[in-house]
Amino acid sequence: QVQLVESGGGLVHAGDSLRLSCAASGRTFSTSNMGWFRQAPGKEREFVAAISWSAHSTYCADSVKGRFTISRDLAKNTVYLQMNSLKPEDTAVYYCNRVGSLNSGRALDAWGQGTLVTVSS
Repeated sequence: QVQLVESGGGLVHAGDSLRLSCAASGRTFSTSNMGWFRQAPGKEREFVAAISWSAHSTYCADSVKGRFTISRDLAKNTVYLQMNSLKPEDTAVYYCNRVGSLNSGRALDAWGQGTLVTVSS
């Protein structure tokens, strides 16, 4: 089991950037693929991006490809989501979680509190 704490959300304008962080604790973090998900008001949770345990491979959903970049720092047990050119439709609560394969979107652990990103037009 990995405990996850997301941070870095906030209120920004369309076109701005934000970097989200996910601090993880637990022995399995360094050997786990990690992913970011988001849930907009009234919508189902959406799989956004993932990174392999080694950081050698990444996956991004079509909706964010070219704008969002996922990375991780093994020494800091932290996963990041760099979000550029933000759009109002990116408004959501963002969560991180361990995932199975990179494009499966299958979360493995309980959800944390998430961090709210609000993009105004």
